Amino acid sequence: MRTTTGWRADGPAQKLHRTSLQRRELRADDLAVRVDHCGVCHTDLHSINAADGPVVPGHEFTGTVTDIGRDVTGFAVGDPVAVGNIVDSCGECAMCLAGQENFCHEFPTLTYGGTDRHDATPTLGAYSREYVVRESFAYALPRGWEAAAVAPLMCAGITVWEPLRALGIGSGSRVAVAGLGGLGHLAVKFAVALGAETTVISRSPGKLDDARRLGAQDLLVSGDDAQMARSRDRFDVIIDTISAVHDPGPYLRLAAVDGTLVQVGHLGSVSLNAMDLLIGRKKFTSAGSGGRPATREMLDFCAEHDITADVEVLPSSQVNEALERLGRNDVRYRFVLDMSDLD
Repeated sequence: MRTTTGWRADGPAQKLHRTSLQRRELRADDLAVRVDHCGVCHTDLHSINAADGPVVPGHEFTGTVTDIGRDVTGFAVGDPVAVGNIVDSCGECAMCLAGQENFCHEFPTLTYGGTDRHDATPTLGAYSREYVVRESFAYALPRGWEAAAVAPLMCAGITVWEPLRALGIGSGSRVAVAGLGGLGHLAVKFAVALGAETTVISRSPGKLDDARRLGAQDLLVSGDDAQMARSRDRFDVIIDTISAVHDPGPYLRLAAVDGTLVQVGHLGSVSLNAMDLLIGRKKFTSAGSGGRPATREMLDFCAEHDITADVEVLPSSQVNEALERLGRNDVRYRFVLDMSDLD
C-alpha cells in the first residue's frame, strides 16, 4: 500500500482532522496523482453530516501525475490532470457503452464513499495529497491553466454542462439559472458562452452586479411576485441549482411551452402539482455529473472560451472553516483547498 496524508471525519458532523491514509499500489492502468487543488462541494458537507463512519471527502480536483502503471499510454509523469466525482464504472452496460458512465447500470464508482470494483475497499476522496485513479477517468489539462479554478469544473461544472448540452442550448435559447452559487455561476457562464439569452433568478436584488459580471442580461427576484408573474412562460430552460428544499412550482410557471425545469441542486424528495406540468406541456427533469465524452467536451469548451470557476483558495488546514462557511453560503462561488500544506 502507498501512504499519504489527508483530512478525515470520523463520524457524523465531526470536524476533519489530519491523518495518514492508505492508497492502493498502482494497477497496470493506474495513475498516481499528487493532488494540488481540491474543490469543496455541498455534497462533501452533506456526506460529513450524514456519515455513519469515517469519510475522506473531495471529488473535484486537479494535480500532477507522479507515477504510472505499466499499461498507461495517455499520460506521463509530470502531466497536469483533473479528476471528477466518478473514478470507475462497469464499462459494459448500455450506458457505459454510450459514454454515459455516470448512469452505469451497476452504479459508477464514486471518488469517495464508493466501493472499489476490484478489491471492494471503500474509496477515499481527494482531501489528501495523493490519489490513485484509472487512466481512463483522468483528464489531461493544458499546461498553464489555472489549476485551482479548474478543479470545480469536475463536479459543479459537469453537473450543469450535461443538461445544457442535452437540451441543445445555443444561440437564441432563453435560459434562466436559479441560484447563484457554485453550480449556478458556472451555469451562467456556460449558457452565455453557448449563445443563450441568460437570466439569473435570485432572492436577492443585490446579485444584479454579479449576474451581469458573469454575462447574464437580467436578474429576476424570486420574491417579487410581480416580476415572477411578468416572466411567466418566458424561458426554454431553467437550471435550478438551489440546494435547499423548495417548491418547484413557481419555477415551472416560468418555463415556456414545452420548456424544461432541470433540478440539479436539491436532490431529495420533491412535491409538485401536475397542473404546473400540464399547462404548457412543461417538463421537470434532473441530471447528475457526466460521462467521459461529455466531461472531455466540457473541458475543451472551457479552454476555448477561457471559462473557469470563481474560487476562494484556502490552505487545506482551513478545511473546517471552509465547510462551516459553506454551510451558511459565505463563499463566492467555490472554495478550493490548496493541498501543498500536507507535505
